[in-house]
Amino acid sequence: MHHLSFRGGAVALFGALAAVPLVVGVLGWLADWPLGMDSAVYRAGALTLLHGDPLYDTDTLAFEPEWAQLPFTYPPAAALLFVPLAAFAAPVAWGMLGAISIVAAGLVVVLSIRAARATHGTRAPGVLGGGPLVVVAITVAVLLLEPVWRTVSLGQVNLILLALILVDVLVLTARGNRAGGVLIGVAAAVKLTPLIFVPHLLFTGRWRDALRAVATFVALQAAMLALIPHDVVRYWTRAVSDPTRIGTIHWSDNQALNGLALRLTEQAPWSITVALGIGALLAPPAVWLMLRYHRSGDELRAVLVTAGYGLLISPVSWTHHWVWVIPLLVTLLAGVQSPVTAAPKRLATLAAVLVVFGSYVLLILPGGRDPDGWSVLDHVLGNAYLYVPLALGAAAFVKEWRRPQARRPPTGVREVTG
Repeated sequence: MHHLSFRGGAVALFGALAAVPLVVGVLGWLADWPLGMDSAVYRAGALTLLHGDPLYDTDTLAFEPEWAQLPFTYPPAAALLFVPLAAFAAPVAWGMLGAISIVAAGLVVVLSIRAARATHGTRAPGVLGGGPLVVVAITVAVLLLEPVWRTVSLGQVNLILLALILVDVLVLTARGNRAGGVLIGVAAAVKLTPLIFVPHLLFTGRWRDALRAVATFVALQAAMLALIPHDVVRYWTRAVSDPTRIGTIHWSDNQALNGLALRLTEQAPWSITVALGIGALLAPPAVWLMLRYHRSGDELRAVLVTAGYGLLISPVSWTHHWVWVIPLLVTLLAGVQSPVTAAPKRLATLAAVLVVFGSYVLLILPGGRDPDGWSVLDHVLGNAYLYVPLALGAAAFVKEWRRPQARRPPTGVREVTG
């Protein structure tokens, strides 16, 4: 009975947490508040599709409110998937996405904890072993981190896409489910960046899942080609490569190698070549490390290596794309049995990650987000997110290089070879 009430209380708390943005959205509708810059664009894209107007011929859409005058930069299939938002006023649509995003964040925490427990086995997760209330507590805590908070406040879909990817890789493909790869294909139809997990599936021997991911993505594009051929052609021939539609990608908001190169070279046209060159150099050690984790049964860390590499090499990785900090924090917490007995190095790493993503440093730089006129200190602080995958990846590579390869996955983790 105590266990049931404990679980029921956690569910009630989580439900109340998820309901907050929905209530705020309704109040915003009644008071005409400008809520959800990006969700307003999603909704406008859906309305534009339903009305048969072009998505990419103009810099703004007719159905956008005055406070959200932005171009529709997403693949055409995204507009179709956003159609449910068209039935609601912009603030309510933001509230709905916010509620779903909080549920998705909770799901990410649950999946990450389960993956950590499966990997650590009986050496189990210490502070992560407290049951449903721990899930609620971690979800509340991560909502305060800048990438997560920005995702919710802007009405972005990053948490939803993150949940889809983790369900696909950690649940469907890991169990050999015939739906494996489908959710990655759907996520990539909303934003192209999840396509990085197609090579992840291929390298880990899950070629059928990789094919399903590609087939799902292509099928959605083909369906849109039949519905709105002009928009599909316009997107893939012009809009997808038009940097003016994306925004000020040289500002600190863009925490990708390309953003770093743009800031350091004062927007030199060859900066993307430099970024891709660095990305090419990082690819072999990243693939080796990812496969090392996969073969030892640590699937969550393998996914994190791919996600971190994807964030680095993407031409644009806005700060709100870095919601992958949630499973990263869970992996760091998994080895903490107690704050008193934990290794100082692990606690220092955990603290550093929390400071980077919880300090909002990229929004409060002394020199502002525009690198024009930045000091040396501004340049150091203005690329803070990039240091996390680079530093943690390098440390993990050295550690794994020195460690003998495990002969088989830990108990409860099945190796999938295709």
